[in-house]
Amino acid sequence: MKKLERRAILCLFLAFALMAGIVYYVYQLTIEGGTWVASPVNQHLYSGGYISTGSIYDRNGDLLLKNSKDGRKFNSDYEIRRATVHTVGDKMGNILTAANVAYADKLVGYNLLSGTYTTGETERKLYLTIDDEVCRAAYEAMEGRSGTVGVYNYRTGEIICMVSAPNYDPTDPPDLDDDDSSGTYINKFISSIVVPGSTFKLVTSAAAIENTDYDSFYYKCDGSEQYGTAKVDTIRCTYAHGSVDFKEALAKSCNCSFGKISLELGAGTLEKYTKKAGLMTSYSFNGVKTTPGKFDFPNGTINLAWTGIGQYHDLVNPCSMMVYMGAIANGGQAAQPRLIRKVEMPNGLTTKSDSVKMTDTLIDSGTAEVLGEMMKNDVTSNYGQDNYPDLDIYAKSGTAELGGAQKPHSWFVGYIKNSNHPYAFVVLIENGGYGSEAAGSVANQVLQKAVNRNAD
Repeated sequence: MKKLERRAILCLFLAFALMAGIVYYVYQLTIEGGTWVASPVNQHLYSGGYISTGSIYDRNGDLLLKNSKDGRKFNSDYEIRRATVHTVGDKMGNILTAANVAYADKLVGYNLLSGTYTTGETERKLYLTIDDEVCRAAYEAMEGRSGTVGVYNYRTGEIICMVSAPNYDPTDPPDLDDDDSSGTYINKFISSIVVPGSTFKLVTSAAAIENTDYDSFYYKCDGSEQYGTAKVDTIRCTYAHGSVDFKEALAKSCNCSFGKISLELGAGTLEKYTKKAGLMTSYSFNGVKTTPGKFDFPNGTINLAWTGIGQYHDLVNPCSMMVYMGAIANGGQAAQPRLIRKVEMPNGLTTKSDSVKMTDTLIDSGTAEVLGEMMKNDVTSNYGQDNYPDLDIYAKSGTAELGGAQKPHSWFVGYIKNSNHPYAFVVLIENGGYGSEAAGSVANQVLQKAVNRNAD
């Protein structure tokens, strides 16, 4: 009898293990099925180790890449190929976040119930949200400099422009050392984290609006503020700003003022508002995830002052900063960014992209309104509205100091008010110098192109 009991227990254990294995397999199939199907081991879908089916188009139907058994055919325009290489991919699959790699399951045609339904002889068409001509405008405006440009519709989430540099012709990928410090194969819009400089003062400002009597703020800037006896204990401005109120401190980007504000707010409050702004989390482009930002909040020191200014150990992802701009524009929440617009199947059916998904509340609506007015004042009183003709633009520049002899990174972030083109944007020019001078010009050229396109 005991022997039968032991055998029964063993059988029950094996049955349980089998059931657990089936459940785990179904779970993995649900999560990873598309990746499995798009694997290069499926030789009927691959040629020479590269996907050989499906085509990629921009939002207007311009061909960006066509896969076939004979190889890959890219857009005929050299500048468009370079401008979109980090979004679309190259012939060798070097950019892992690019559509031809990350969205291979969409090109192949995978469904959880029916599996793969592309034979390689039929073609699926993947339409991205980007506008190739706006991307070209960004590529031209960057003039060979490194960095990234992003523009998206903060109401729908559609990314209109995503350009990263240095870039290259996808038909002729460069040979790089293992240590590619320039980031040629990295989409910096998605995967980089960079010192934000004074653009981070928008987060500090949001915290100050809600936690201090900002209306009565007053500071006399003599060009520097001493926090100790050593040279490193000094916060400096580019020049003495004189007497400033809160709005003027933001418009003139007064480091000394924001150092004082940061210390008044404290480490806990700055950390809370940085997390709330979404700068320490990750966004997903239909499965491709951005790199979350990194920050330290050392309490009660000059380093906390530098943190609130946008220096010290602050590192922000460009896409996350762009989404925060969208939230300010949209009263607190913005659409989560997305890159896939639709997929057309060989039978003529069309699969639309996922419905619009909104972020959490990144900034309270009243605070967003006040901060937006201040960003408009930045433009009219400092950057010059004439530099952005016909654009109702709200912006903040940033000059991210890197130390040593390196030129600072140039940032320009913000949004435009336009019912037909509700766009938020981010421009980062690495080692570009002062923010509004370098990155601001790029933003104008790209936004002018974006609002004058007759795209759907």
